[in-house]
Amino acid sequence: MSTDAAEAGVVRHPLPARLIHDLRTPLSQIIGYTEMMAEQAQEEDAPRFVPDLHKVTAAGYRMLGVIETHFAGFATGPADEAPADDAEAGPGIRGGISLAQFILSNREPILAEWEAFARTCAPASTGMDIDGLRDHANAMLMVIAEDLVTPQTAGAQSDKSKGNAPVDAAAKATAAEEHGADRAENGFTVEQMVSEYRALRATVIRLWTRARGVLTAADLDDLTRFNEAIDQALAESITRYSDDLARSREMFLGILGHDLRTPLGAVLTSANFMLQSQDLPAPSRTLAATIANSSNRMVQMVGALLDLTRTRLGGGIPIVAAPMHMGRAARDVVNEMLAAHPDRTIQLDMEGDLDGEWDCARISQALSNLVANALDHGRPDGVVVVRIRGDAREVTLAVHNHGARITDERLRTLFDPMKGSSGKAHAGSSANLGLGLYIAERIVRAHGGSIHVDSSDEAGTTFLVRLPRGTRE
Repeated sequence: MSTDAAEAGVVRHPLPARLIHDLRTPLSQIIGYTEMMAEQAQEEDAPRFVPDLHKVTAAGYRMLGVIETHFAGFATGPADEAPADDAEAGPGIRGGISLAQFILSNREPILAEWEAFARTCAPASTGMDIDGLRDHANAMLMVIAEDLVTPQTAGAQSDKSKGNAPVDAAAKATAAEEHGADRAENGFTVEQMVSEYRALRATVIRLWTRARGVLTAADLDDLTRFNEAIDQALAESITRYSDDLARSREMFLGILGHDLRTPLGAVLTSANFMLQSQDLPAPSRTLAATIANSSNRMVQMVGALLDLTRTRLGGGIPIVAAPMHMGRAARDVVNEMLAAHPDRTIQLDMEGDLDGEWDCARISQALSNLVANALDHGRPDGVVVVRIRGDAREVTLAVHNHGARITDERLRTLFDPMKGSSGKAHAGSSANLGLGLYIAERIVRAHGGSIHVDSSDEAGTTFLVRLPRGTRE
């Protein structure tokens, strides 16, 4: 040992620089993957493995420290040098730069791996395009890269590592929050969403350590801050996902209560009439058929709503399209509504080709909600008119009632959940929770159609639905 080396406390071993590089790269990967395994063990409720995994991680960091202390700066010549700063780490991968620069310069390869992993998250990912699979990943990478070069205090670092970074309540949702909301809406499980972040973490660490080669103490700090940024983004996504899921559960109860009221009203009205009758003449037989039809619809709706609960209301309202006649479905709905509202008048007017492929139960549900809304908000002595027209391209359904016009303020939120009602209390089967128009609009959109409202004091209110003959997949 030389005097200078002894005074510096550093021992230089005659190892080729290439060997030093080859030791550091897999060691960094071992550390990264071990940290991921520890996180997965915590999530899968297997904490007995976590202490041993932490020991492996700590040993790995110690070995990196030994390499940094004893071998840093050693080189034996051009043939054994580590990769240059602009060396290629793989197809399209630029290496030899800081982690923040690496993320910004190599977003496409990172996003390609994110997309490939997201595609494995079936069944939610089935049929999703590239934009849907990548979602807000690009924006999140930009935020992470910016965070890596932003100075932070020790307290801020601690808070971020726990997912408790300060939140500006007035600011718009972060990319991670939007990602959590989109994954909930598209039916991803929370486990699948967490796995996306785990895969993103592994991808960036693997690609960067392979490209970087020799890791310095500053690089290890970057890795620590990168993990903290991932943890913060994951916490934001999970919070938003959980909040949206809770709202979906509440909406499920509202939908169930709302959509069962109309057929239940028909059941009760018909049952009371038959109880008052001494025998079963023709009118009673008609009402008995109404009871059977309404009960069947109730079973179908409850089954559909339970399906929605199982899929966490993620992908919108599901439809099963089949050949049907719109006129027959409309006549059944009108008869059912008249049974529930025997003192009201509903006029049905049909014209043109009314055959097509739609989900009969869902179309009946949407039309029933629109007619119920017209009965609720129209004049009690007025006539509700249901007009159905069919041409070569589409079928239109119009529901019209006379009454006070809908204000511009209400029109802006008319199809929002819990806001479709005017706030008036309606007794009996016509009472609603403000979900009928929201559900109707969702069903129409699921069929690739549109719904429009015209309202004035003179002409009354008309809801116009346009449905293409072939429903959208």
